[in-house]
Amino acid sequence: MEPIEAYIPADVPDELIEDFLENLKAATCGTGRMNLFACDQKIEHLNDDFFDGGKKIPLTSNDPRHLFEIGSKAHEEGTIGVLAAQYGLISRYARDYPDIPYLVKMNSKSHLVKTKQKEPISLSLCTMDDVNNLILNDINVVGIGYTIYLGSENESEMLSEASMLISEAHQHGLITVTWIYPRGSAVPDEFDPQLISGASGLACCIGADFTKVNYPKEGFDGMTIPESLGVAVQSAGRTGLICSGGGSLPPEDFLSRLWDQVNVSGARGAATGRNIHQKPLDDAVKMCAACHAIICNGASVDEALAIYNS
Repeated sequence: MEPIEAYIPADVPDELIEDFLENLKAATCGTGRMNLFACDQKIEHLNDDFFDGGKKIPLTSNDPRHLFEIGSKAHEEGTIGVLAAQYGLISRYARDYPDIPYLVKMNSKSHLVKTKQKEPISLSLCTMDDVNNLILNDINVVGIGYTIYLGSENESEMLSEASMLISEAHQHGLITVTWIYPRGSAVPDEFDPQLISGASGLACCIGADFTKVNYPKEGFDGMTIPESLGVAVQSAGRTGLICSGGGSLPPEDFLSRLWDQVNVSGARGAATGRNIHQKPLDDAVKMCAACHAIICNGASVDEALAIYNS
């Protein structure tokens, strides 16, 4: 695939344009397309994604170091863009793995409190000063991430905080990624393609460089699901849409869906967690390479599957 021409947001200071471009290059392996390794689920899903007694999830997955071992080996092979995790998790391990390109997830919440109990809200766990401290300690932080629950009664607080953090990150030459999920009592179906298209357009309006959205479960009338995601891609404009990896799937099914998202929908990448880290180390690293092949190199499903099975 040809590299995507970089767009430099107007709130990046002229003297930091090269820093911004270097961070964007690191996050996208120089292609403008992002293979994001999502490691924020230790808070988001607590331990549900990391331990099941060895039934489907390897016992090694319960140790947070597993995430950083995957990230380190995949980075050495040039097959991941960023490892996205909360500030605290990065700070606990990054001195051992300083060269991985990190995306600091600024906010998070667990899945325990359901919408019927309280409208979702997730506010920042750290500040840009904290992020800059990591950078000053030679940790390779290239950007920040933030989750917004579109449709929550608390939406305005998250929108306000995300907008200010995006602007502040750009002023430091960092890239920004939003996670935007329609969720709350006002949302009848968080996988509705029109709402997902609205979420991607919102990300552009608050200045995000990339946004992660869910893959719709149904398409618009007369359109397939990948074609319907293409509406969200268009709605996002100059914000690159990356799609959620979702729950664990058999490798061929997962890679087939990823190929559709990139080649039919026009997505600029994917954010993958469980389909990578719920595997032994070698298999997880090979899945990173398979995803990279589709997202960044234009590989077919068969070619990517061959990489995974090698």
